[in-house]
Amino acid sequence: MAPYEIPVLETLRLRLRPFVVIDAPEVQRLAGDVDVARNTLAMPFPYSDGMAEAWIGNHAGDFIEGKSAIWAITLKDTRQLIGAIGLSLQLQFSNAEIGYWIGQEYWNNGYCTEALKEVINFGFESFKLHKIYASYFGNNPSSGKVMQKAGMIYEGTLKSHMFHWNEYKDLVQYGIWG
Repeated sequence: MAPYEIPVLETLRLRLRPFVVIDAPEVQRLAGDVDVARNTLAMPFPYSDGMAEAWIGNHAGDFIEGKSAIWAITLKDTRQLIGAIGLSLQLQFSNAEIGYWIGQEYWNNGYCTEALKEVINFGFESFKLHKIYASYFGNNPSSGKVMQKAGMIYEGTLKSHMFHWNEYKDLVQYGIWG
């Protein structure tokens, strides 16, 4: 592996790999689902043509620059793309924010927790991070359960903090330390 390549990570059921441009139509389909987008702060909606290609096109450069590491979450046995997970790195502070989404048809199978645990381990081991943190909208407690199952600890709730989809939403914060 060259030092500029996002590494492939594997779990029992999943393969986390760099996105490639041929993933774009499936990213657009999965991420363009209204129920996925409504629970994700930075997800564009509607997810227009060309957006996935542009997003994927930034991954390698952002990794090289130490800004982020983003993986496609795929099923190990079929290689089916089911979601995304990534670290937004703040290496000068030895921390990173982790974010993720899973296509709706793959919800409630434990895939997100499995991917989250692997990326947390990678962040602590490879980037020598002190802390990894994540947030979710208060009206999406399922995301909080994923964080809890991955060993993250509740840190607090910012009340009515984010204006998203024409309403103010609570932002619930979790963290884990290496």
